Amino acid sequence: MILFSKISYPTESVKKIAERFLEAPQVPDFMKKQGPFVHSSLEEGITTFSIYELDRSKLADGYEFLGNYMATFFGVPGFRYEFKASFEVQEALKMIGM
Repeated sequence: MILFSKISYPTESVKKIAERFLEAPQVPDFMKKQGPFVHSSLEEGITTFSIYELDRSKLADGYEFLGNYMATFFGVPGFRYEFKASFEVQEALKMIGM
């Protein structure tokens, strides 16, 4: 399964975000990270996306890590985030008894 994260912030906060990024906790061994992938827009400013692959049995640990990771950026003006779990089709089918 994967955890998908999205972080956005205004361009005025780029330096503060970069400083905090360098201080953020490292991804634990039970997760494999892809990204962050960065893009910008007039509406959202800077947006980054990351994908964290992990075993479903580690979901609670993954959420705990991401919660602590996001807390690193609290207090940076305009910082917003979201993360959510996504299952592979086979995992989703198992969940409905197929």
